[in-house]
Amino acid sequence: MKLAEKHRLAVISADSRQLYRGFDIGTAKPAALDRERVAHYGIDVIGPEERYSAARFGDDARGWIGDAVSRGLTPVVVGGTGLYIRALFEPLSAVPELDADRRRELHAVLEAMPLAELRRWAEQIDPVRARLGKAQLLRAIETALLAGEKISDSHRRHASTPAEPEATALTPSYLVVDPVEKLHARIETRVDEMLRGGWVKEARRLDASIAADAPAWNASGYQVVRDVARGAEQLATARARVIIETRQYAKRQRTWFRNQLPPERVTKVDPESPGGDLLVERWWEEAGEG
Repeated sequence: MKLAEKHRLAVISADSRQLYRGFDIGTAKPAALDRERVAHYGIDVIGPEERYSAARFGDDARGWIGDAVSRGLTPVVVGGTGLYIRALFEPLSAVPELDADRRRELHAVLEAMPLAELRRWAEQIDPVRARLGKAQLLRAIETALLAGEKISDSHRRHASTPAEPEATALTPSYLVVDPVEKLHARIETRVDEMLRGGWVKEARRLDASIAADAPAWNASGYQVVRDVARGAEQLATARARVIIETRQYAKRQRTWFRNQLPPERVTKVDPESPGGDLLVERWWEEAGEG
């Protein structure tokens, strides 16, 4: 926000859960005042029961970037959904279309399985994707079983095909913001702020009108908080579960950014370190020069 107000930026959200309307507190959407002060794209794009792909994000985000530029704003992509960021700057292979009815039936069976069991399935079916998050595991298993093709094989085949010129026109410079050893404490503080801010009340309101298997419920912590709203979970236990779930997700994000981003285009900053603001400002100036 500091950069945005100083340099006339537009924020392009690369967060796969802030897309969903109504799921506000648990996804830490920017406040209404912030969205008035700085143009934001990629927030409240779809309904809770809709599905949204990385490929669609890549297409949409390029459109949002073009709109921002036409308004005299410089776009900055912000968010932790790594596959969305990749889809914006690299062409993705097309994942086979799956029969909707068969997928719905299979998804209901897989969704009930523990995460460890899904990993065991993926290790047999598509081992390259066996260490990803739950949503990616479900997609990998469903694709392999219903389409007879591994997502990882499709990606490898696509990687050997020269990229289209327009897909590589954007060359990003990355700023990875990581509070290092203070991350766990910040996660706890954030969860407590969300709970005090009405997260349980929001989950109860959403549960009254949105199907239990809607994709939006897969946002970190929402199913646990929904259990509290239903009286099936104690708040203290739910708090601990959400903190653990968020830490695990943050660990996967760190691994992705460490292994998937080109190190020569990455600047890392601890937001609590002395001189952090100056480092961010210098990154922005160098990115603009590049």
